[in-house]
Amino acid sequence: MKIEFKKYDEQIVEWPKSGYHIMAQYDEEEIIVYQSYRKEIGEFAAKNQYFGGAFSLDRMTWIKPNFLWMMYRNGWGTKEGQETVLAIHLKISAFNKYLQNAVYSSYSSSLEMSHEEWQTQVKTSSVRLQWDPDHDPYGNKLERRAIQIGLRDDFIKSFAKEDIVLIEDISEFVKEQYEFVQNKQLEKLMIPAEKPFLFKDEELNKKLKISGNHE
Repeated sequence: MKIEFKKYDEQIVEWPKSGYHIMAQYDEEEIIVYQSYRKEIGEFAAKNQYFGGAFSLDRMTWIKPNFLWMMYRNGWGTKEGQETVLAIHLKISAFNKYLQNAVYSSYSSSLEMSHEEWQTQVKTSSVRLQWDPDHDPYGNKLERRAIQIGLRDDFIKSFAKEDIVLIEDISEFVKEQYEFVQNKQLEKLMIPAEKPFLFKDEELNKKLKISGNHE
């Protein structure tokens, strides 16, 4: 799958305004997620098509399927240590496996389990799940929620190599588009074409609070 780019202002008309949505670019086989790293790690990954070198397999790594949420976090690639922006094409089967094993990173009564049960799950799980406010290109908070997924232990090991179809360094593209944001020319802004992602597994959609309803 080749990354497809589309005008931002054309996309926002179609996007849900609120609710929990995994906004992403995907097809039957792959889903694209984003990460930002310092040059040394990012360039190694793009060149070798896996994560190695200075990349740590001992720390939790967070992946984000939503491009603009990544831009909010890395300041459009301007934050120190986040200059190299990677688009990682993941196997859908791997993404599915991550979320099947994910535990919410913070407790709430809506989880349908006791605080003790949740604590036990957090200790034993190697995948974290977090919903945060999504953001527009300027970094303003939106009502819609964006997902990020933390991986560690065996999951980070499989993510680093066998779960990946392709790693693309999109740092230059990010830089070019950031100029439109700085100049307040959102009508020129291009970003990856994204739409809400749903799993075939209804139970999993329920666990993640996602649905086909565009609220």
